[in-house]
Amino acid sequence: MATTYLLQVDFPSNGPFGEQMATEYQQLAESINHEPGMIWKIWTENSEAGEAGGVYLFESEATAQKYLTMHTERLQTWGITDVRGRIFAVNGPLSAINRAPLAPTTA
Repeated sequence: MATTYLLQVDFPSNGPFGEQMATEYQQLAESINHEPGMIWKIWTENSEAGEAGGVYLFESEATAQKYLTMHTERLQTWGITDVRGRIFAVNGPLSAINRAPLAPTTA
């Protein structure tokens, strides 16, 4: 199994959250599906803490880094300056034991 890479992003947010977030960001979510190397994204939010973000799975470290750079710049144009992004290699064999939604890849 080829190595995939997890990108974790979070940032301060005053919302929207919940259903309003789903409605307002639907087009953005659809556009993310076309990002090179992106396999999936899980959207995250914590309205009580005032945070939002996402967890992504990418085909390569390079595509994860390229997306993080682009997304950070996009968020900064929206006035969000404290963007935290971290990239991790995924241990596929251990993750599979715990039913991680990893896409099949070829080595």
